[in-house]
Amino acid sequence: MGRQMGPPGRTLAGMSTHAKRERLLLADLLEAVGPEAPTLCDGWTARELAAHVVVRERRPDAAGGLLLNVLKGRLDAAMAEYTAKPYEELVQLIRTGPPKLSVYALKQIDEAANAVEFYVHAEDVRRAQPDWSPRELDRVFSDALWSRLEKLARLTGRRSPVGLVLRRPDGRTAVAHKGTPVVTVTGEPGELTLFCFGRQAAAAVELDGSKEAITSLTGARLGI
Repeated sequence: MGRQMGPPGRTLAGMSTHAKRERLLLADLLEAVGPEAPTLCDGWTARELAAHVVVRERRPDAAGGLLLNVLKGRLDAAMAEYTAKPYEELVQLIRTGPPKLSVYALKQIDEAANAVEFYVHAEDVRRAQPDWSPRELDRVFSDALWSRLEKLARLTGRRSPVGLVLRRPDGRTAVAHKGTPVVTVTGEPGELTLFCFGRQAAAAVELDGSKEAITSLTGARLGI
């Protein structure tokens, strides 16, 4: 096993939700690697990834630009503003969480919207560094990721050029995209989540299908 990246002298035990636990892990990882460290996320450095997380959570007027082109200019301006802030301030804003009036301050919304978000971004940081190894997730969190992935599978897989079936090691499956030929991707829920959110090259999964179909799928732009 490679070196496990994690916060020195800090425990995440006792966090009340998966989202809060992953939030703290993300903040600790960002702090550990420093602002210029690479990530898996769109070629961003750790600084840019941190700014993205803060803008998404604290600037709803601009965060809509993640989905709507009409708001992209506002998003770009907000990203530039926050990227210019001291890196330590960005990390602390992530660690302390959203403003009290934010929708993300509501426990149920935070868990639904951020557990996957922060898990994926924590892995964006971890897996872009040398000597990383897959995390062993507890069963409850794995099941939570699978439950969320079942709901999001067709959305994340809508641009797949081939039929896409997700399969857990215990045999449970979810169809992410209908079509032929079919590629079946087998892995733990956390790894399948990363695969479906566009981190195909970093996900520890097994792919079953024709060589041509697999090549097409691994090069596709998956994700929301």
